[in-house]
Amino acid sequence: MTFTLRNGVFVAETDDGVALLDEDSGQYYDLNSTGVLILRSLLNDGTPDHAIRELTEQYEVDADTARHDVADLIRELCSTGLVVREVPAEPTPRHRWAIRKGTS
Repeated sequence: MTFTLRNGVFVAETDDGVALLDEDSGQYYDLNSTGVLILRSLLNDGTPDHAIRELTEQYEVDADTARHDVADLIRELCSTGLVVREVPAEPTPRHRWAIRKGTS
């Protein structure tokens, strides 16, 4: 699973974190330093587990709280359309056999 910013979403550094600017709607969304850590982790590594691990290493927070915070932010980022979650397609199976249509 990978996460990317949707086309038309831009990141601007602020004194307290970042602002995500949605060019299409004209709205912006502020993320504090914790949100920035989660977002950058998701964009760089793509896995919620990595974001949870980074959160517990950087802040005094237990894994369950971190898991809840990461899930909430992912849900919010995806529901607002700021971030796109891409699930890799299943690989096409390779068979050593083929089905051919014929007439009898």
